[in-house]
Amino acid sequence: MARVIRGRIESGELRPRDPIPSESKLVADYGVARDTARQAVALLRSEGWVITLPQRGSFVADQPPTAAPERG
Repeated sequence: MARVIRGRIESGELRPRDPIPSESKLVADYGVARDTARQAVALLRSEGWVITLPQRGSFVADQPPTAAPERG
């Protein structure tokens, strides 16, 4: 799941400050458990790909990392 979102950021489909799909949308679109979606967003946040703003959602970081680690 994190790999899919990371790929969308790297390809330019999701640009800095764009919102990433909500947990509910990730669950519906990819057929994963909510916990899986939550873990993917948390991983991307810890890697610096996304930021989360309370009560607003998660967004692509202004300057995402340039090289993606091979995880998630």
